[in-house]
Amino acid sequence: MISDVADWLSCPHCATALIVEAGAGSRLVCEEGHAFDVARPGYVSLLAGAGAGGTADTAAMVAERAAFLGAGHYAGIADLVAGLAADVGAGDDSEHTCVLDLGAGTGYYLARVLAAVDRPGIALDISKHAARLAAKAHPRIGAVVADAWAGLPVRGRAASVVLNVFAPRNPREMRRVLHPRGRAIVVVPEPDHLRELIDEYGLMAVDDRKPERLREQFADRFRIESEHPYSATPALSAQEVSQVIGMGPNAWHERAEQVRSGGAVTVAVRAYVLSPT
Repeated sequence: MISDVADWLSCPHCATALIVEAGAGSRLVCEEGHAFDVARPGYVSLLAGAGAGGTADTAAMVAERAAFLGAGHYAGIADLVAGLAADVGAGDDSEHTCVLDLGAGTGYYLARVLAAVDRPGIALDISKHAARLAAKAHPRIGAVVADAWAGLPVRGRAASVVLNVFAPRNPREMRRVLHPRGRAIVVVPEPDHLRELIDEYGLMAVDDRKPERLREQFADRFRIESEHPYSATPALSAQEVSQVIGMGPNAWHERAEQVRSGGAVTVAVRAYVLSPT
């Protein structure tokens, strides 16, 4: 619910605090008078200006992701993230903090984390189609449409845990919104991730230098506390192969061939636990 996470949100125009308008409950306002209506599905858009809407997941991409994740093929990744979040926690349970998921998509991973961590959660994504589903993924989720590359409409030191799973990373803003005793959990694909589909359908490959680039990206603001590899080889149907292709960046590119059949597909990711420097 947006009302449950309003304390950690800020106005995208003037950065002042947002509150739920008295007697309304369906609008957030700041002290400068900027107002933001809560959409009927339960999310609020805090995009400043037009935002980078061209990069947002489409309704079709979100539908593919919801169907694929709902089948449980990435449940092991969600369990890993939830376990790490429960371990790092926020320190003192009395701290007034939340869990923030940047690039939350449908809220699948955040919902699993909130089942293990008793805190409210903010699902932030630039896609309104994803926000619609994230708003309903868990009772303690407040879904926000915002651009992770812009200044986040979130107060400083608000989050005890910042999640970033298969999503764009903005280290400067991640550091700003993370509590000094908090942790960031970043999940990225390994070079072997979906290798069978990369070979067969000519999909974009994972850069072999990804670990090195990630370290460089976070070097000035975080240190890597631990790394946690995860791999599995689920058997996917032809429809599920189509879904996993269609839910990610490859959906933006024409595929020369249609999916012909299913089979065993490698799932390989690495989760990093980062502490602020």
